[in-house]
Amino acid sequence: MPSTESILQGVNVLGPVSESQKKILTPEALAFLALLQRSFNSTRKALLERRKIRQAELDKGALPDFLPETRHIRENPTWKGAPPAPGLVDRRVEITGPTDRKMVVNALNADVWTYMADFEDSSAPTWDNMINGQVNLYDANRRQVDFKIGNKEYKLRTDKKLPTLIVRPRGWHLEEKHVTVDGEPMSGSLFDFGLYFFHNAFQTVKMGFGPYFYLPKMESHLEARLWNDVFNLAQDYIGMPRGTIRGTVLIETILAAFEMDEIIYELRDHSSGLNCGRWDYIFSVIKKFRQNSNFVLPDRSAVTMTVPFMDAYVKLLIQTCHKRGVHAMGGMAAQIPIKDDPKANEAAMEGVRADKLREVKAGHDGTWVAHPALAGIAVDIFNKHMPTPNQLFVRREDVTIGQNDLLNMNVPGQITEAGIRKNLNIGLGYMEAWIRGVGCVPINYLMEDAATAEVSRSQLWQWVRHGVTTAEGKKVDKQYALKLLKEQTQELASKAPQGNKYGLAAQYFSGQVTGEDYADFLTSLLYNEITSAGPARAAAKL
Repeated sequence: MPSTESILQGVNVLGPVSESQKKILTPEALAFLALLQRSFNSTRKALLERRKIRQAELDKGALPDFLPETRHIRENPTWKGAPPAPGLVDRRVEITGPTDRKMVVNALNADVWTYMADFEDSSAPTWDNMINGQVNLYDANRRQVDFKIGNKEYKLRTDKKLPTLIVRPRGWHLEEKHVTVDGEPMSGSLFDFGLYFFHNAFQTVKMGFGPYFYLPKMESHLEARLWNDVFNLAQDYIGMPRGTIRGTVLIETILAAFEMDEIIYELRDHSSGLNCGRWDYIFSVIKKFRQNSNFVLPDRSAVTMTVPFMDAYVKLLIQTCHKRGVHAMGGMAAQIPIKDDPKANEAAMEGVRADKLREVKAGHDGTWVAHPALAGIAVDIFNKHMPTPNQLFVRREDVTIGQNDLLNMNVPGQITEAGIRKNLNIGLGYMEAWIRGVGCVPINYLMEDAATAEVSRSQLWQWVRHGVTTAEGKKVDKQYALKLLKEQTQELASKAPQGNKYGLAAQYFSGQVTGEDYADFLTSLLYNEITSAGPARAAAKL
């Protein structure tokens, strides 16, 4: 094999590197990143171009359907995904959150079965957030993550086995501009995956689990095939047996819902199941069919998990996963405790109970919470109704889901001015925080991340684009949307500390809510605001 020094030719780091971060950005780790980038970036870019072609077809009125060319995969009952890996047999409650040190300690101390450490939707990808996140996970896997702020100590508990750690890298569409390979920014996906895998693959096996990942934002089985190729090369490179890595795919795009069998098939030696990424899924439905007036949805609060297209998606996901012997994970409970209003808090927690009861009775093998205080509720529900480690034996052979079911937009509800203002508040609140480097924001006692902000701005775009009329009788047009945006910006800014970013957030948001320009992702739109790329330094000389 070529030397590390020769591989690092053409690799530059544009972000500052502190002493504590040097153990992550070693020459050997950077050489591994370069290998991944040179091997797979051209395929990644080709798949992103394929997304654009598919979007153009949808804009002209085409509708997705199950692929005729992969019918043989769907209709072959004999193939299976990989058996559950160590630490992933029982996943009844998973907590998710960003990779800051406090969150890592609190999540690993929570009474849950796994912790999804998130470099994606609940993290703003500043250079410091991404690198310090890697430092924190490196330390956590070596049980060296304890720290102190003032008089408060954060220590990993020693009285029980800690949750299995799963890492979510960024989606295929995002870049890491602080590292370039041969003059091009690194893929954010390969950067996050590569650094974590390189430093932690053998360590996690030693700890009794393995290098496990959640894979976001995929739109086709070809994108899953790319991840599988990445996994194979990575394992071969460090001398790890193939199949040690496991990946759980978030089905959070409408196009992926038509290719769930194929996605598991592509990853079958590495598959640990699928997950219902509910908010991103709703975002995807609006985004993909934004030019089609038949797909206009009412206020976000009316688009629940029991409306026809969401119910069909859940049933098909559970049926598909269990047919292939892999986990079917439920969605997020985004509520956070309302400490100053016991009555409102109990109502919110009752909503969590009902949601988790729906999931376990549907056949899900586990569920997500965003806050440790919700873990107990989810655990109680799943323990009562799922005494087994999982429900892979619940085949859901009663389910028959077709194209019309997945595209059934018969969603009762209205579009209201209150709903518009709520979307504006969520979008502005999230974007303002993201520009400040915070990717997970409590708004109205819900933990909002990029997915919910995307739903908010996409609905606003859709409503203006199709000239809908509110329940109050007001036509939603560009002028009305911008008027309400201005009012909500002023209201939020007046309550926020000096130096807030609401004005800048509103500048970006104003271009996204008028039914005209539509950025592929808010995170891509805003990324340059949080980059701190400085002079290029050769990776070999860090």
